[in-house]
Amino acid sequence: MDTASSQRAPSGGGERQVSRRVALGVGCGLVLAACARPQQAPVATLGLAASPTPTGLGSPASGSPGPGSPGLGSPGLGSPGLVGGPAGASLSEVEAAFGSVQPSRWGLEVPGVVTRLNTGDQKVVALTFDACGGRGGSGYDSALVALLRRHRIKATLFLNHRWILANREVARELAQDPLFDLANHGTRHQPLSVRGRWAYGISGTRSVREVYDEVETNAAFMADLLGRPVRLFRCGTAFYDDVAASVVRDLGMYPVGFTVNGDGGATFSARQVATAMRAVRPGAIVIGHMNHPLHATAAGMSRALPELSGAGYEFVHLAEHIT
Repeated sequence: MDTASSQRAPSGGGERQVSRRVALGVGCGLVLAACARPQQAPVATLGLAASPTPTGLGSPASGSPGPGSPGLGSPGLGSPGLVGGPAGASLSEVEAAFGSVQPSRWGLEVPGVVTRLNTGDQKVVALTFDACGGRGGSGYDSALVALLRRHRIKATLFLNHRWILANREVARELAQDPLFDLANHGTRHQPLSVRGRWAYGISGTRSVREVYDEVETNAAFMADLLGRPVRLFRCGTAFYDDVAASVVRDLGMYPVGFTVNGDGGATFSARQVATAMRAVRPGAIVIGHMNHPLHATAAGMSRALPELSGAGYEFVHLAEHIT
């Protein structure tokens, strides 16, 4: 069990949000159950061709930008601590644009963070599964992936830098499967803040520079794996402040949250997973975890996904419906 796996949302936190948003299940803090405390992550390559690092200047995004806003072009390939890409601002630019800006919002739902699909009443749902990495969090739920393949169900997989290092061959295999769209789950799995905010026992990034490194180090690493830039980013714990979310967008990526907490951070029983998934409505983004093979996410999804299919839902890649 990971560092945060036994933690529930504190009084006044996630458990009180159930009536406001059923997506949080029995407490939003349980999202952390599948994830370990951030540790220093080595920057490594997968032995593939290195990605180019084209220069290009982005425009700072602010507030809650939508399609066509500054910083929302094709995401850049990036390079750790150097420069974003064709639509991504450089470190010096984001520090100049956001270094003195004070955040005003913090949490799971802040301006600029994508928490549902732009699909209206269409019966579509985006399944997303995090692989958080780190001590106790680098397992691989092959049964879950086999379930998705057996039923030809699309999913978006958010991979942390440390998880990829521990599962290099699996990461290569997943990258070649068109059922799966791979996305960025950060470098050290930290909440994304410019002032060092904490979420459920995990310390967040403390500055614009640390936000940049948390996002761009793994973005460049994943570009080597995929042969293309990543477009989506979800931070550890899915907690952001509004300035950090704007930095992500200025780097050419969409910061992502969720609508439905499908497995409570891989702590739910199979029955609880199936129950939580009944909260899915058109346009929902489901968060689950693919790094705890001994837990019940796969068993619960094996009950829930046929129910959703039978109800007429289509499973889509997240990136297909947020542009």
